[in-house]
Amino acid sequence: MPRALLPEAAGETMGLIERIKSELAYVRGALRALRKVSSAAKNRNRTFPDLIEDIAKEHGDRPAMIAENERMSYREYNERANQYARWAIANGVKKGDCVALMMPNKPEYMAAWLGIARAGGVTACLNTNLRGPVLANCVNIVEPKHIIVDTAISDGFHTADPFLQTKAEYWAYGSGVDAWKRLDEALDTFSRDPLEASERPKLTTSDRCLFIYTSGTTGMPKAANINHYRVLAISLGFNGAMDMKPHDRIYVCLPLYHTTGSVLASGAALTAGASVVIREKFSASQFWDDVVDYECTIFQYIGELCRYLLNSPTHPKERQHKLRLACGNGLRPDIWEDFKNRFAIPKILEWYAATEGNAVFFNFDGKVGSVGRIPKWAEKRFVTEIVRFDHSSEEPERGPDGFCMKCAPGEIGEVISQIIDDPSRPSQRFEGYADPKATEKKILKDVFAKGDMWFRTGDLMKKDEMGYFYFVDRIGDTFRWKGENVATSEVAEAITVYPGVKDANVFGVSVPNTDGRAGMASLVVEDAFDMNGFYVHVERHLPRYARPIFLRLQQSMEMTGTFKQRKVDLVREGFDPNRIADPLYMLHPEKQTYVPLDTGLYEEVESGDLRL
Repeated sequence: MPRALLPEAAGETMGLIERIKSELAYVRGALRALRKVSSAAKNRNRTFPDLIEDIAKEHGDRPAMIAENERMSYREYNERANQYARWAIANGVKKGDCVALMMPNKPEYMAAWLGIARAGGVTACLNTNLRGPVLANCVNIVEPKHIIVDTAISDGFHTADPFLQTKAEYWAYGSGVDAWKRLDEALDTFSRDPLEASERPKLTTSDRCLFIYTSGTTGMPKAANINHYRVLAISLGFNGAMDMKPHDRIYVCLPLYHTTGSVLASGAALTAGASVVIREKFSASQFWDDVVDYECTIFQYIGELCRYLLNSPTHPKERQHKLRLACGNGLRPDIWEDFKNRFAIPKILEWYAATEGNAVFFNFDGKVGSVGRIPKWAEKRFVTEIVRFDHSSEEPERGPDGFCMKCAPGEIGEVISQIIDDPSRPSQRFEGYADPKATEKKILKDVFAKGDMWFRTGDLMKKDEMGYFYFVDRIGDTFRWKGENVATSEVAEAITVYPGVKDANVFGVSVPNTDGRAGMASLVVEDAFDMNGFYVHVERHLPRYARPIFLRLQQSMEMTGTFKQRKVDLVREGFDPNRIADPLYMLHPEKQTYVPLDTGLYEEVESGDLRL
């Protein structure tokens, strides 16, 4: 039989075809994104407010943003921004001055920061879920000249009052806060007409536009510097990556105080003349009604949003949509195909990036489980590496010559991206944070040569020979037990496939008289959850050192506004039944099953009488 007809030859041919398709998908997607972004790099004097002004002239009365109780056409969006710009200028906002904004998801939010940016100001996008000293810290570190708070959430803001150290002027959007000035009334006194040249500050893409805060899953949030180039690059880059067209409608239920909601998803649509459908908060029960009723063609996901939808009861409209794409990051391999198939999603565009970072890659060809890819031919343009990592010091390893060591294919390490201060390559810059000390901690120096600098992502990944990256864990989440490194994400994926487990948050906890940290999992489970069966599943699917020693059953999982699981309080509370009202279980070393963890058993572990 001719070799071409042999099964192995047919397999090789099919493999080659798939590789060609993969390369073509990457090339097409990358070229679309690069063509869009190149325009921002070439013209340093053209900023996002300038671009929106031109797009508003072109698209006029077409819907820019659609919400349940509010709509804005492109003309109205641009004109409202003009009012915000004049308000800011009239109230002393100069180029580089900060205005803090705390407002729920709605079109007004987008007009506010656009107008402040047009005036040369910098909007600090406050997380609407924060309270007390954490919220106050976010305000204090950016030293705002004005603070805008929507009265619908003013009670939450007032919890920060005792901790604020600011001389800012307070503005209420809406009635109900007597001591504050009324912003909505003040805005209506200003013209909606285009700003004259004499009113406009001279801005370049290097000037700061926004402060966007990190999620604070492991400590106080940091205010990341987002300059005008970065706003344009993100908006236009994802405009190209998603192949946005004016007829598209993107569904955004993620918070607008975060990069993904306001700059990436909304910015991508608004720079294409498309429409943004804004929901104030994510609702699994409302999701498919919105997507279908508003005729959305794209939706933006992040974190566990997809898992929530998959765990929800069947919705009559979940396959009646007009979606062509789901775009986001954090779709885990254990639910990827189930999610795509159940909801008939034609295409998933998974990507990797960080608000403040300079590392970015896309999974243009839908490789299941991969967060993105950098082919060999693109490595010189996107200078990103994975380096070996020392878990004990939580620093990259260095060889005898003092330099870092690149990981081999399949080897887990930290992702780093080179910082290059070159006007022709603005995407490789790192703008840092409002706090210089926080900026310094993210820079790795003398990595492969004396004097070079690289951005530390804080993410552990591995890469295969084809250039696909696979997320493993966040540094600090990975812990060491029984002499082995345990990735919390891999443990979570193994246990969430067990029937009855709705969600899992895995972390390490300190145990007296032991080295490292023992695994613990906080679970949200169904009523008929079989604990004995769960133990059998854990024993079969996880090595001994990776099996959670402690379990905590919760009614719901505490999340950040961007669907990242909070671990700080869980780690601090540990497995102490005296501090925790939730049911606790322990993997008993002698009984080899999970048993209720009461005070007596806890004291045995604490004293060392019971060795784990």
